Amino acid sequence: MTINRRQLVQLGAFGLGALSIPSIARASFGSGFTHNVASGEPSQNSVLLWTRFAGGDETKLTAEVSSDMSFTKIVGGGDVIASAMRDHTAKITVTGLASDSWYFYRFIAPDGSTSPIGRTRTLPAGGDAPFKLGVFSCSNMPFGYFNAYGHAAAQGDFDLAVHLGDYFYEYQRGSYPSGKTALPGRIIRPAGETLALADYRLRYGSYRLDADLQRLHQLYPMIAMWDDHEFANDAYKDGAQNHGDDEGNWALRKAAAEKAWREWMPVRDLDADGKRWSRYEIGELATIHMTESRIGARSKQLSLASVLKGESNWNEPSRSMLGATQENWLADGFSASKGKWNIWAQQTIVGSTRQPDEAASWLDPKSPAFLKQRIKIGAMAAKADLPTNMDMWDGYPAARARALSAAQNANADLVVLTGDSHNAWAFNLDNDGQPAGVELAGQSVTSPGFEYYLRGKSPADIAKSMVAKNDQLAWMDTSQRGYMTVTMTPDEVTGDWHFMRDIRTRNTALAGSKRMTVKKGARIFSK
Repeated sequence: MTINRRQLVQLGAFGLGALSIPSIARASFGSGFTHNVASGEPSQNSVLLWTRFAGGDETKLTAEVSSDMSFTKIVGGGDVIASAMRDHTAKITVTGLASDSWYFYRFIAPDGSTSPIGRTRTLPAGGDAPFKLGVFSCSNMPFGYFNAYGHAAAQGDFDLAVHLGDYFYEYQRGSYPSGKTALPGRIIRPAGETLALADYRLRYGSYRLDADLQRLHQLYPMIAMWDDHEFANDAYKDGAQNHGDDEGNWALRKAAAEKAWREWMPVRDLDADGKRWSRYEIGELATIHMTESRIGARSKQLSLASVLKGESNWNEPSRSMLGATQENWLADGFSASKGKWNIWAQQTIVGSTRQPDEAASWLDPKSPAFLKQRIKIGAMAAKADLPTNMDMWDGYPAARARALSAAQNANADLVVLTGDSHNAWAFNLDNDGQPAGVELAGQSVTSPGFEYYLRGKSPADIAKSMVAKNDQLAWMDTSQRGYMTVTMTPDEVTGDWHFMRDIRTRNTALAGSKRMTVKKGARIFSK
């Protein structure tokens, strides 16, 4: 089924017109359908549908799926409860759908009111027709408008949204960004840091009032995985940088954050076996492996200072991002994949980076002391041939080698999709002296990158220095916000970084785009 541009406009207008709800200055989001609709977790014959309906302790909703926007051809659906125990959210997986097909869906309340109409699709069961992803990460609301979501939703030219984490940020209001930097009107709830279940729920609710984020969810199915800020900055299995002893038990906070994420996102509930990772087959074209690298098994990040002093062994084989069970699952998936491409969707940069010698010149004389100290330590690390960021895969080199070796042993054409860093990167990944695949690392939706801190040098000069210093780095951009699209065909995968002209005003115009392509069998970017 083909969805034309007129239908997209109609759907968008319907969805935005349904947002007659109280200001987020109130803790309550009002009654009825408060946050539009969303879909996710598509398979060849099913898709998960989501909405939120506030109308009492429990409300039975009816979900309908149709092959036409007028709902004259209902092809599936069912009843689902919107419960106060789940913050009034409701989700249902509708099965028995045709593969590789677009559908419309809606929810109906007992009083006859209906949700906005959503659009979703199933995955191909076979064939290798082109398939396009929209890839997003790192959306900090007070830093700016979600113009990347708005632009992507308006294009109508991709098949599946992929969110690689930092869907929201946990900080208290006025912290990151500061009160002076925060964009007026982009108010997050609660005002304090998210610690308890109610806090996380309220933060999701305030973010999900954004019209551009709602429209993206309304028009495209999404597959998603958290990064650290859905929990706390630099999270790992047993703690986080932004979790102090005075902030309660980490396990309880972690459980609360995950519960809220599963309530508010169009994702499945946690499996009985506790497996948080997922795999999606795009016919015979590609397999997408979505891994979890924060709260399940990640070893605590080492400080660069401790490594420099010889107090920590950064190359210890037991240090892991994924844990043994998930590492084996990923390796088995590379081997078993029938797709022409193996797409590894994950959070932190896999490519290796070192700080250039001239990095000190990047600093503005007024740079804060912590930043000057970080550059100083980075320079010492570079002289010792050490990476600068121990939170990335650079801090877990043995685990990285195991993952890339698994792809090489499977003879996989590997494309890694990455978020987290706020900047745009393209890496030619190698392992044991041989090409292992490429990495497309996306810039943030709004969260600031190099340009926020390093104002003593032009972004173009900084990027040039980084590429010159790091053999694996083929290209980068250090100053622009936006999103990626990734187009897969049997012969090549093309990544496009789309840069927004502005995030301080609501404006979906692009400043430009950058394209990189990898050919089948090459495992490095085309020149």
